[in-house]
Amino acid sequence: EKQLVESGGGSVQAGGSRRLSCAFGRSYACMAWFRQAPGKERAEVARISRADGSTSYADSVKGRFTASLDNNKRALYLQMNSLKPEDTATYYCAGDFAPNCGTAFGDWGPGAQVTVSS
Repeated sequence: EKQLVESGGGSVQAGGSRRLSCAFGRSYACMAWFRQAPGKERAEVARISRADGSTSYADSVKGRFTASLDNNKRALYLQMNSLKPEDTATYYCAGDFAPNCGTAFGDWGPGAQVTVSS
């Protein structure tokens, strides 16, 4: 059974914005967004702790992307602004039960494609 499902992917022009959502069915201690571009390794772009809502971001998206968590709606979001062609990738949400956000995530969504055109 899929515990994480992304939505909101699609095409957007450079400089535009788009928001991804991830519905989750488990109470994760830590959640994150990853992305994988064609020919590239999967890389973490943002993470958020359920305990205090603290977030961290990859340098490539700082100031442009914002992760947020709504526990009541059981949804994780990624607001993407000032999009660039290099942001084109398949985006995945992930969750883990570790008390502190670590390096490993046990559950993954199927992914959502985001394409940014110039």
